[in-house]
Amino acid sequence: MHPELAEYLACIDPEDLGDADLVEPSYLEAQRIMSPQGLENYLVGIKAMCTLGKGQDLVLTYVQEMPQVVKEVGEDIIADVVEALMKLASLTSGSVITLILANLPLAATRLGDAELLRGYLKLLHQLAGKAPRGLRPMMECLGELLSKLTLGGLRRWANWGAQAYQRDLDGQSAYFGLATETSKSILQRERRGTLFIDNQRKLNFYLRALWGRAFFMRPTAEDFETRQGSKPYIESHLVHLPDAFDSYDGIDGVDVYRAAAAHAAAHIVYTESELDGDGLSPAQRCCVEVFEDARVEFLAYRRFPGLRRLWARFFGRALEQAQEDLHPMVDLMLRMSRALLDPDYRDEESWVADLAADFSARLEGAGDGVSISREFGLAFFDRIRAQTQIPSLRILQQTPVPYRDDNRYSWEFSGDQLGAGEYERLPWRQPTVRRHVNIMQMVNEIDSELEDGSPQEVWVLPTEMFPYEDHGVSYNESEGVEPVSEPFHYDEWDYQVQLARPEWTTVIERRQPRDDAGIMDDILAKHKPIASRIKHLIDALQPQGIVRRRGYEDGDEIDIDAAVRAMIDIRRGIMPDPRIGIRITRHLRDLSMIVLMDLSESTNDRIGDLGEDDEGYAQQPSILDLTREATGLLSWAVDAIGDNYAVHGFASDGRHDVQYYRFKDFDQPYGDEAKARLAGMRGGLSTRMGAALRHAGYHLSQQVSQKRLILLITDGEPADIDERDPQYLRQDTKHAVEELAARGIYTYCLTLDPDADRYVSRIFGPNHYSIVDNIERLPERLPRVFSALTA
Repeated sequence: MHPELAEYLACIDPEDLGDADLVEPSYLEAQRIMSPQGLENYLVGIKAMCTLGKGQDLVLTYVQEMPQVVKEVGEDIIADVVEALMKLASLTSGSVITLILANLPLAATRLGDAELLRGYLKLLHQLAGKAPRGLRPMMECLGELLSKLTLGGLRRWANWGAQAYQRDLDGQSAYFGLATETSKSILQRERRGTLFIDNQRKLNFYLRALWGRAFFMRPTAEDFETRQGSKPYIESHLVHLPDAFDSYDGIDGVDVYRAAAAHAAAHIVYTESELDGDGLSPAQRCCVEVFEDARVEFLAYRRFPGLRRLWARFFGRALEQAQEDLHPMVDLMLRMSRALLDPDYRDEESWVADLAADFSARLEGAGDGVSISREFGLAFFDRIRAQTQIPSLRILQQTPVPYRDDNRYSWEFSGDQLGAGEYERLPWRQPTVRRHVNIMQMVNEIDSELEDGSPQEVWVLPTEMFPYEDHGVSYNESEGVEPVSEPFHYDEWDYQVQLARPEWTTVIERRQPRDDAGIMDDILAKHKPIASRIKHLIDALQPQGIVRRRGYEDGDEIDIDAAVRAMIDIRRGIMPDPRIGIRITRHLRDLSMIVLMDLSESTNDRIGDLGEDDEGYAQQPSILDLTREATGLLSWAVDAIGDNYAVHGFASDGRHDVQYYRFKDFDQPYGDEAKARLAGMRGGLSTRMGAALRHAGYHLSQQVSQKRLILLITDGEPADIDERDPQYLRQDTKHAVEELAARGIYTYCLTLDPDADRYVSRIFGPNHYSIVDNIERLPERLPRVFSALTA
């Protein structure tokens, strides 16, 4: 055996390894196809497989199969495979991981792209948390599955089974083993017509036969949620085609691939310079792209006339659909595309035919540069604008012609916005950024007609801007929207399978509207007797610095007065008091706390007698009102003590939208901003408590304190709209509390549910909760609870 390989296989007993011919050919193959860095990653992966402790078969399978995977999708995938297998090690058995690894070359061959294989590994990780019993039978049927499904189809098929049989372990095995009619029918429903991987070689020969050169093609998939798939595109001279095409209006999927590949190749061959996109709106660019597509297609079918017949077949159905469903501007763009492509087509609008004829005449006159596309595209846009309203970019991108790409390859932008051919830098694909502008820039753009609700830029003025007819309400107050955070993903505990579902919930931080900060000051005046008692609590909890306590036998210093009394007693012949020491203690409060409020819909319920008239009903406080009052009193007290604290809230609308609100942060004073946020808080939606606790723990873990506390205020048990099992979210919340405790974060629940005895102790543990039987006393109880927890 090669000595370097033997060093990394030290974890395997030589007697069990047997004939070295089993592994050495694989290592020699790896040396042949991998770079030095890739080979090092391969060997490090062997060591990682050994450290998993999942058996020798896993290590040997890795040694033998990884070179085949690298040959299919490249050596960059090695690190991703090793990471994925190590994540799976905590979720499933070694034999299942070995089976996954043994099938990895098949998956790499069928998917044909490293990015798609990464998506496949992520899918397996999710299934290991949601349907662990389904992994083994799925691996046994993987060849049939990948021969019929794209990655998106496989994901939808697997997620359907995981959801339908999440509590039925035997049902999982049968579904993922294709042993039930339901599984086969869902498989048939998700099956796509023609797969890219089955036709890639034919397409390569087809393009080489036309242009006598090689074009690099790779599959792409963006159809995880729907079967629609993604549009073709060109990036860095690579042609990206969808991993499957369905038949289109009687046109076979293979012909759709031929049309898409030939169109993309025409862009690469006939685009000698890029279009200048500076100063053009998205709608103008779309119009220019119509003529640029026509230009490259004209140059292609002038040399290969059969391509015109191939492309023209796609416009009959598209125009029929345009008359029924599409926006008038998209209808005009499709009709213009057909007029430019088909000389026998006569449009109902004479100007469409005239513009198409003029464009064709210019091309025939050797005007084949990209400037002609820009010129005619802008003229086309001006005619459209005079006829119909300009829609948003989302509507413009809904063109139903499947073979055409998104034209990212054709554009060039100056400055630091875009480099040639890099679509993700196009302005309408940019993530939202904030720009600080002056008053005139804001005035010129404040009534933009192209705003579609998804701005690429948020413009910020140094001061608020008010309308000319000033009513005291700024533009930001009347029309602005609050920002949301990037999503945070957290695992969720499934008590049925005793495993965590990886990244199962999504928490998004949002902001609730502000209200008058004076409301919080009025609360202090309303509860003046309680505030007076809290003031004594504040004085008792104030950190006192260095404190000297007398009356100890052993201490840090001698109490001179006590020592003198002891000497007098000795002289008198009586027993002296030995407690002559003074102990010095440092009383400092090293505490960080989050007050976490349940802001679900039930907090809007009013308390007291609801049988009165409307006026009497309106005077009854709601649970939310009392929660606001209690939190306001506590914030006033804690702020006076000087502890580090934050006030947050949460509500949920299913596992994909757990909304988290930050009313006051740790580094924020309890001033007008925080008071306005608290005054404006609203209740709504449901209570997915485990995800909210994990996110609160994330914020609390950023604080360096000896004691960290989450004080949870809720009016009921965990519940959400997408979970019917009452035990599921209770068990997840219990697990979240245990996770936080393991990280040194103490959780205490103050519940307003009078029936909480049946579940709250099991979730939070004994002595970790209080039940407020009289909700109206919440403003008084909350500061007392805080005092007891932090004294």
